[in-house]
Amino acid sequence: MTTVIASDLDRTLIFSAAAAAAGTAAAADLVCVEMLQGRPQSFMTAAAHRLLAGLRAAAVVVPTTTRTPDQFGRVRLPGGPAPFAVVSNGGHILCDGVPDAGWRAGVQERIAAAGATLEQVVGHIDARTDASWVRSRRIADDLFCYLVVELGALPRHFMADLTAWSAERDWVVSMQGRKIYALPAALTKEAAVAEIMRRVGATRLLAAGDGALDAGMLAAAHDGIRPAHGELHENGWTAPHVRVTAGIGALAGEEIVRWLAAQVS
Repeated sequence: MTTVIASDLDRTLIFSAAAAAAGTAAAADLVCVEMLQGRPQSFMTAAAHRLLAGLRAAAVVVPTTTRTPDQFGRVRLPGGPAPFAVVSNGGHILCDGVPDAGWRAGVQERIAAAGATLEQVVGHIDARTDASWVRSRRIADDLFCYLVVELGALPRHFMADLTAWSAERDWVVSMQGRKIYALPAALTKEAAVAEIMRRVGATRLLAAGDGALDAGMLAAAHDGIRPAHGELHENGWTAPHVRVTAGIGALAGEEIVRWLAAQVS
């Protein structure tokens, strides 16, 4: 029986120094897995790093992230490059690090067939934001956009208003830390994971994630786990087959990897 393990990265398996410390993980116990401009950017506990490497022998481990291919390329997970990865929230399937052009073309067709265009969404957002609380607005992989905001200055009704406006146009909104994402509803991690399962002949899916963009993937899994922090936790999202960690921060990440290892041992 082939098992696929699909896991989100940021704040699920890997953590910034600040996010890692939320779980009181000792700095000396952290392994750097991402450098940015010569500086350490993301970390795992040493135990999680070791266990994740071992998982590769027992299951098809698929990093599944909203990061673009370039952003994902900075991450160095234990065990070397994964044979499959899902990036840009399902916009790309990477096969041995190479984007699958056929998958991307199909994604573009599905997005074009429904809802507002990226240009329309960006225009709507730009008309309702300003530099007093938005640090930057970025286009990701020509598929979606996101804001980096000052949380203390975020207008009270902005998220609710943007969520409602987007839903009417087949887009979804997700807030993860200081980032606010707006994505086409047709762009999902779970669709890409299902395609990878088909290709490898998998009969079982285990999933892990902390954000609203992971909810569909967790719901589709046979069993799943989420940390006791992040967007799903703040929203009170649960499912009968999805476990919640006892810890937070990098220690929750370690708990997630331990749980996944136990499921395939």
